[in-house]
Amino acid sequence: MIFYSLLKAKFRTHLFQAALLGAGLTVALPSLVQAQPAVEGIEDWVAATMCAADNRSVNLEQAPSFTFTNVDGNNPRHLDAAQAGLGTADMSKLELAWAVAFPDTSSMRAAPVIMGSTLFYAATDTGRVLALDINTGCAKWVYEAGTRLRSSIAYGVVDAVGTLVFGDQAGMVHAINATSGEKIWVASGQASNNQGMLTGTPVIHADKIIVPISGSGVITGGNPTYECCENHGAVTALNVRTGEKLWEYHTMPAAEYTGAVSSTGVKQHGPSGAPIWTTPTIDAKRNQVYVTTGENTSHPTTGTSDSIIALNLETGAEIWVFQALANDMWNFGCSASGPNCIILPDTNSVDFDFGGPAILVEAGDRELLIAGQKSGDLWALDPVTGAQVWNQRVGEGTALGGNHWGIATDSTRAFMTINDPANMVGKSRSGIYTYFVGTGEPSWFFEAQPECGDARSERLRRCDALYGFSATPLSVDGAIITAGLDGRLFIFNSSSGELLFKYDTVQDFETVNGVAGYGGSIDSHAIAAGSGMVFVGSGYGQFGEVAGNVLLAFKPAQ
Repeated sequence: MIFYSLLKAKFRTHLFQAALLGAGLTVALPSLVQAQPAVEGIEDWVAATMCAADNRSVNLEQAPSFTFTNVDGNNPRHLDAAQAGLGTADMSKLELAWAVAFPDTSSMRAAPVIMGSTLFYAATDTGRVLALDINTGCAKWVYEAGTRLRSSIAYGVVDAVGTLVFGDQAGMVHAINATSGEKIWVASGQASNNQGMLTGTPVIHADKIIVPISGSGVITGGNPTYECCENHGAVTALNVRTGEKLWEYHTMPAAEYTGAVSSTGVKQHGPSGAPIWTTPTIDAKRNQVYVTTGENTSHPTTGTSDSIIALNLETGAEIWVFQALANDMWNFGCSASGPNCIILPDTNSVDFDFGGPAILVEAGDRELLIAGQKSGDLWALDPVTGAQVWNQRVGEGTALGGNHWGIATDSTRAFMTINDPANMVGKSRSGIYTYFVGTGEPSWFFEAQPECGDARSERLRRCDALYGFSATPLSVDGAIITAGLDGRLFIFNSSSGELLFKYDTVQDFETVNGVAGYGGSIDSHAIAAGSGMVFVGSGYGQFGEVAGNVLLAFKPAQ
C-alpha cells in the first residue's frame, strides 16, 4: 500500500492492476451489499441490456450535443445551454433517471458522444461500445472490439456516414458506423518502430484522424531486469476513410544503448518517454495540432518531456515546443528505489505530466492556449510562438495530481481541478480553482474536505484521504460540474462558486439491465452532459481508489 501515492493513474488498466496484485499490493472492490441479483454470463448481460426490437433505431439528423472534442477540434469542455439542453437553473433540480452497470468492470473512464436520443458509450473494461437510449439506458446496438478499450469516442461525418472513432489498449484505431454499430475499418495507430497505448481520444478533422500515442516504458521500468527504456510518445495521422497512415511525429529519436548500466549491471537505453496521454487539439486557422506530453522514462532526458508541442497539421512537422519542466525522469522503478530509477544531479524525478489537452481560448483581442499540469500549474501560451503569457500554481503537485486529467474553460474563466492527496508533504489543496482566462488572475475556489460519517466510512475505504478532484470538469451554461475520488458529484455556479447540486454515488444502484451496480471513485473523463441530461461514470478501482461499474443518468425534475 505504501506505493500508492507515487503510482501513475494514467496506467489504470486491468493489466496493471494484475501487476500490482502480483507485487503484493491490494486493489480491492468496495465491500457493498448488492441490491439486486447479477446477470450472469457475457451473452446474458448484453441481451439484458438491449432495447426492445422495435426501439433500436439511431437518428443522426441532429447535431451532436456532446463530444469530447468540439467539431472544430478544440477541447474546451464547455457546452452552452442550447448545446446541452440544460441551463444553470436546471442543475439544482437534477434527480437520478436511470443507472446501467457493466460486469467484470472496475473503472468507468471514458467520455461518450451524445446525439439526440442516443448516447454512444465505451464500456472500456468490457471491450464494448454501446449505443444507449438516453431515456431508458437500454442498448440499441453493441460493438465488440475484442480487447479492452482506453480512449473516449470521437464522432464525424465521413462521406455522409456518421462515424465513431476510438482507440484500444493494443494501439488499434476502430472506425464504426454510428447508425448500426458495424465496423468500417480497424487499423494500427502506432508509429513505426515504437509501441504505445492509445489513451487520449483520436480526433477527426477533415480527411484525417489525429492519433495520440502514449509510449514510454514507464511500467516496464519497474522490472529490475529490463533494459530500460525503449518507447516514446508519438502522433500519427490516418486517412479518415481507410485508416492508412499519412504522417507520423515522434517526440524523440529511437532509444539506443547509452553505455550506462544500472546498479545491478543491466544495460540502459534511451531516450524514452514523453508519452502523449491526452487528446490533441486542432487549430485549423493556423494549420496546427497541439499535443501535451509526459516525463522521460530514462536518460538522456529530452526537450520534449512535460511539454506542450505545436505540429503542422498537414505534415506533422514540429513548429514549437514549450517545456514546462526539464529533466523530469521517472519510471515505475522510482516508486520503490528500483535499479532503473537512475537519479542524476540535474534530475527532478517528480512525474509532472500534462495529463489533459491544451485548450484554445478567446481572451479579448487575442487567443491563448491553456493547459493544466500535474505540478499544479496552469499555463497560458501564445499559440503562434509557444511563449508563456501567464502562469498560476496551486498546491505542491504529485504523481497523481495536482491537475490530473485536464481543465475546462468558458468565455471568462478556466476551471482547474486539483488532486493533491491529504497525506502529501506540504499543504494539500484538493478542490477546484478558477482563473480569468485573459489575465490569469484568480477568481473563486472550493477547497474540498472529506465527508466521512459512520455509514459513509463503511462504504468508502480511505474516506478521510480520498477526496481530491481528479476527473476532468465540464462547464455547462453558467455551471461547472466536477467530482471527487470519494464519489461525490458537485455542481457549482461558474461565476460565484455557489454550490448548486451534490450527490453521493458511492452506493448500490438498481440498474435497468439487471447487472449488480455500485458506485465508486469518479475519475478520468467520466463527466458528460447533453440532450437535457447529465451523465456520470462512477468507479475507478486502481491506485487505492474505489472500484465501481455504473453509468448514472440525471435529469431535471419536471
